[in-house]
Amino acid sequence: MASGSGTKGGQTAGAVVTRFAPSPTGFLHIGGARTALFNWLYARHTGGTYLLRIEDTDRARSTDAAIEAIFDGLGWLDLMGDEPPTFQFARSDRHAEVAHRLLEAGCAYRCYLSSEELAARRERAQAERRPFRIDSEWRDADPATWPADLPHVVRIKAPREGETTIDDLVQGSITVANAELDDFILLRSDGTPTYMLAVVVDDHDMGVTHVIRGDDHINNAFRQLLIIRGMHAAEGGWPDPVYGHVPLIHGADGAKLSKRHGALGVDAYRDEMGILPEALFNYLLRLGWGHGDDEIISRQQAVEWFDIAHVGKGAARFDLAKLQSLNGHYLREADDARLAGLVAPRMAVCDDPALLTRAMPVLKVRARDLNELADGAAFLFAQRPLTIEPKADALLTDESRALLGQIATRIAVQDDWTIEGLEATLKAMAEALGLGLGKLAQPLRAALTGQTTSPGIFDVLVLLGRDESLARIAAQAVPAATQQV
Repeated sequence: MASGSGTKGGQTAGAVVTRFAPSPTGFLHIGGARTALFNWLYARHTGGTYLLRIEDTDRARSTDAAIEAIFDGLGWLDLMGDEPPTFQFARSDRHAEVAHRLLEAGCAYRCYLSSEELAARRERAQAERRPFRIDSEWRDADPATWPADLPHVVRIKAPREGETTIDDLVQGSITVANAELDDFILLRSDGTPTYMLAVVVDDHDMGVTHVIRGDDHINNAFRQLLIIRGMHAAEGGWPDPVYGHVPLIHGADGAKLSKRHGALGVDAYRDEMGILPEALFNYLLRLGWGHGDDEIISRQQAVEWFDIAHVGKGAARFDLAKLQSLNGHYLREADDARLAGLVAPRMAVCDDPALLTRAMPVLKVRARDLNELADGAAFLFAQRPLTIEPKADALLTDESRALLGQIATRIAVQDDWTIEGLEATLKAMAEALGLGLGKLAQPLRAALTGQTTSPGIFDVLVLLGRDESLARIAAQAVPAATQQV
């Protein structure tokens, strides 16, 4: 299906225009974030424009809080539109205008069938075990016979013969018999437009050339084409868009992604799970699209390489472990001051941001998310007496406490309080005692951090500083002066 050249909304004729159009009924869904990403990338890759539309026609469920949540999530991923967002509800008069134009052109009709009549016909079809199709006697009635004062809806006049084909960028060629398309409603009995109508009008008026969205909208595409082609016949200048229907995201078990698979909202990945935006960007990019064996793909590379035609037809499976692994990579690449700013609010105590920043190079080596970074940094700001975890306490035997007393004596007079200087001193001590360095490091780690895992023990000593290190060791050690020779 060839695309026409949109010139609406200030766009250049022939340029690609994509859009992301969420409904503000809750958080920004992880699947919606990927759809936004694909639209943003395709626009960037082709030198086009990426737009944002809030489809807030469902007034009962649309909320300001949901709109803010969507903007917040898109802003965090740096996927806001290139122009101010369009709000669908504000354009209701324009949507109705198009419906009336379709009426004038004979592409739509007033239907006066009541809900009771439709229900009876639906029940009869079920009883006769045949599919229910709207077959309104008003479809071919002379408009001159339309009652002026009776409630009615406006329905599209769908073709009943032939077929419609969409050459989808992702799914390939898809054909549907026109007899399968129903005379769906454009305007409700109160005159308000339906979603199906509003989407088409907004896409046209915004100059959208490429509609990239979830494959649950494939059936909608055939219905929406009826409106587009009806308006093109009525007044021209309504070209078919290019469609790209992307498979939905499934859980690890192959079922459609749902709450039972874990977090669904982008905000949860950021706030609760401590994922960086660049990691989620990279992960969503690779969720159904690939570039050879490349796993780590920068934003710049993504723009250069992305093509919607290379999105797979099959549903992608969400793998939390892979996301966390990818996030670990981006943590190691991230600026230390930026990480410290993100980690500090996750900590019960952080009274020295500069210390947290200095610690980042050794803390982020093994961390997979910001929460693990916060946990790993907690020992730096712990108050004495230190809480000792059970596993760490098991290391503090009488023998190891005696060793801590000797360590304290040795390093108390240390002139060179650096990683290299402390390492040289403790290695020399271990050799003199005929012990492996680990025999000193394990109880020392327990005394300094209250844990069995931490950054390198010499990093810990330097980060805590001389006074705090000696105070923590003293709290667990048997002083060397009291030890029996």
